[in-house]
Amino acid sequence: MPVVHKSAIKRARQSIKRQQRNRAILHGTKTVVKKVKAAVAEKNSELAQSLLREATSAFAKAATKGALHRKTASRKISRLTISVNSTTPKS
Repeated sequence: MPVVHKSAIKRARQSIKRQQRNRAILHGTKTVVKKVKAAVAEKNSELAQSLLREATSAFAKAATKGALHRKTASRKISRLTISVNSTTPKS
């Protein structure tokens, strides 16, 4: 039987915890993005604006937690903002 170090066992435990935490964070961001895209598809600009605020917050939080790279989060926020701004009526 191979010798397994205590540190290797601990690292495995830590990686499982981190994976679960990151999955939960990313799942939350995907859910909010789906809601924003649905609001944009329905041409509901007020709902899309409020959901965009939630999505921006979720992406920023994911970036600070390390689940997403900060530039990836920024890119996704930018693209969502462009799509939401396309639904708002120009005055």
